[in-house]
Amino acid sequence: MGYKVAPLARLIEQFERMPGIGKKSAQRIAFHVLGMSEKDAKNFAQCIIDAHEKIHRCSVCGDLTDSDLCPICASITRDKSLVCVVENPADVLAFERTREFKGTYHVLHGAISPINGIGPDELNVKSLISRVAAGDIKEVIMATDPTVEGEATAMYLSKLIKPFGVTVSRLAYGVPVGGDLEYADEITLQRAIEGRQIL
Repeated sequence: MGYKVAPLARLIEQFERMPGIGKKSAQRIAFHVLGMSEKDAKNFAQCIIDAHEKIHRCSVCGDLTDSDLCPICASITRDKSLVCVVENPADVLAFERTREFKGTYHVLHGAISPINGIGPDELNVKSLISRVAAGDIKEVIMATDPTVEGEATAMYLSKLIKPFGVTVSRLAYGVPVGGDLEYADEITLQRAIEGRQIL
């Protein structure tokens, strides 16, 4: 049953449009927001407005930033000759949590998906090719998702990049740490075998 209070119904509807938020979660969030003090509610709303107005894509890598360059591209300690290509800004955060990768990134903002009408022109591809053509990059790591779309995107980009004499590598995929082999699917096991390392 929908709420007859129009502002509440609209608020629930907006939260429900967010990825991963179902009807019940949207209702809980909406009621939480209603329980906020007026000051907290205004601060919350202002944070959304500020994020929308001030955050844009880095002019080099396409990651999200509030400056011309994101902190990674602006850093003098990062290895600019190594670029990790990812689909979304959230992927950059995942890599950064490891504190192991010292190169830079390139965010495509999606993957090639003809079924959904997404081709190379809808992605952040031209600036990647421009970066490679500049001649400072030695290796490009394809870290797109291990999906049909991610694989197609990685193959397409590698064909564009290899003529520049740049090494193109792909993330190794396999069995997760702590996982049982009996529950792994065939493709995961195949990737685990292909990405094996000498001990």
